[in-house]
Amino acid sequence: MMTRKNNDITRPEVARSRISIAPGIWIARRFSFARQRFRVINVISAISLAGIILGVSTLLIVMSVLNGFQQLAWDLFATIESPVQMLPAEGNTMSVPDSLLAELESLDAVYAAEPFSEGQAVLAGQGNGELVVVKGITAAAQQRLIARTPRETPYFSQTTLSVGEMLAYKAGLIKGEQVRIFSPELISLGLESLSTPWLLPALSFPVAQVESIFSLQRIFNDHYVLTSGAMARKILLQTNDSYSGIDIRGSGNRAEHALLKSSLEAWLHLRGLDEHYRLRTLDEKYRDIFGVMQIEKWVSFSILTLVIMVAALSLTGSLTMTAIDKQKELFYLRCLGLEKPQFVTIFIVEGAMIGLAGTLIGSVAAWAACSVQQQFGVLELPSKSAFIIDAYPVSMLWTDFAAVNIMTLMVSLLVSLYPAFKAAHIAENRGLATKAE
Repeated sequence: MMTRKNNDITRPEVARSRISIAPGIWIARRFSFARQRFRVINVISAISLAGIILGVSTLLIVMSVLNGFQQLAWDLFATIESPVQMLPAEGNTMSVPDSLLAELESLDAVYAAEPFSEGQAVLAGQGNGELVVVKGITAAAQQRLIARTPRETPYFSQTTLSVGEMLAYKAGLIKGEQVRIFSPELISLGLESLSTPWLLPALSFPVAQVESIFSLQRIFNDHYVLTSGAMARKILLQTNDSYSGIDIRGSGNRAEHALLKSSLEAWLHLRGLDEHYRLRTLDEKYRDIFGVMQIEKWVSFSILTLVIMVAALSLTGSLTMTAIDKQKELFYLRCLGLEKPQFVTIFIVEGAMIGLAGTLIGSVAAWAACSVQQQFGVLELPSKSAFIIDAYPVSMLWTDFAAVNIMTLMVSLLVSLYPAFKAAHIAENRGLATKAE
């Protein structure tokens, strides 16, 4: 008998302790999964959960696909451009001693450091003249370019050129043709030399042969001419010991190059070279292109967030109907001593539970769909012949998952505020007779 008495005393104490420790979570779980709720409330809750799952998964998949296109564009630019460039702080040229290249390549984050010469020039063939961008790269950079593109022979030699496909079409150039290519500064020097005619014979227009025509990326195809560093310096009127900058390459991961730039900035500051050199990333050089793609991504984020908000608003109706359905239970809880903040907590936690479940399931579904697309390319592009890839590219970022999850949870909490205060109002202001029925 004594034991039974002790058990009878213990059970209410245990129940009371459970309610006192986490009343919001415990009661919200009971309200959410109660079998005696109206069937229509269960249906509305299920619709809310399905809407959140669909909205979260769709939003994450769309953002991952847009990330994939950004990564694809970045990879195409990185075939010729480097992720980080070291440029002169003032002027257009800089000296590049071998000791500087050796020190840069000794850094852990740096894979290669190669000088380059780059500038505008006028290309004149048998057709129309075109204003182009000449870039002279090292032999090692050309070998890396050959390895990354479907080509086995060199693009150019020490004295020849490789011209972009669209540029060759506009200028009427073919492989093996002789062209004149010179810097616009040569024209200025020619005009200045009119006062000193004996200098005119020293001014000559460089002539080079088109060894190949490349097709890499639209900007390069439309405007670029690739050649050796020595030939580029001759065209751009640079001295033998001057360059436009240094191409610095790290790993192939785009996300890691922000850290590469930070480490290079720290190294320059430590060596006292930050007054002589500056750093420029690939994203900064093509700010307009990547900026538009980033705006497109976050506009899609804003639009698809409306799907989640609509689903969350149906959660408001479900919680409000639950509060009306549970009038008697709310009265009993009021008699047990629960105050208004605790009633508010119950329904906020209930909304957060549904929002958290939808967020987690939607995130897992999006991760699974994106992983399958990355591995197998199930969803193909509508016209594969018009693109350089066959299937939609996908790149998942943990920051996108975090932003979507936080946003969904915040929306779920916000839409739970009205039914939470509604439940507290019901528990406090209804008549005792109404509550006890």
